[in-house]
Amino acid sequence: MERVTGTLVHYAHVCPRKVWLMAHELGPDEDHPLLELGRFLGERTYPRERLRRVSLALPGAGMVLDWVRAEDGEGELLVAEVKKSSRLLKAARLQLLFYLKRLEEHGVAARGELRIPQERKRIPVELTPEAERELAAALAEIHALREQPLPPPPRRVGHCRGCAYAEFCWAESDLDPEEER
Repeated sequence: MERVTGTLVHYAHVCPRKVWLMAHELGPDEDHPLLELGRFLGERTYPRERLRRVSLALPGAGMVLDWVRAEDGEGELLVAEVKKSSRLLKAARLQLLFYLKRLEEHGVAARGELRIPQERKRIPVELTPEAERELAAALAEIHALREQPLPPPPRRVGHCRGCAYAEFCWAESDLDPEEER
């Protein structure tokens, strides 16, 4: 089984080209301002949480959990994913569902919460049968995209403007990611 990461699951809802590029180890511009902002929020928000940026390498799955807390007396973990905005809420939810499913497969009871500090939001995420079907569809899409010999052609979507892959996708194109259509 090839390695799937939470970021790939997130991208599956945003842009198939991003999935293909990352799955083929073509990373985004790491100095992109929005990626830097995301890293900053992940490192600086919720300073009282002791287990932050927890990296887990499970068979077939890479995970970097923004923070984890053992819930008192419940024998369950709270896994939080921190995002800069609720703009890509469905993608963030899928990413967190992926983490919860992988933890469950390894015998770890956990519940999830999306945290959006700039909007002061806490959104619970639960691994229900319906959520598992949604996650399975995203994973199937990732595997299908990974098998393609070439990336899907660039297609203007609403997220192109702030994308760290924008220069790669639009460098030789007449389409401008900054233009609204």
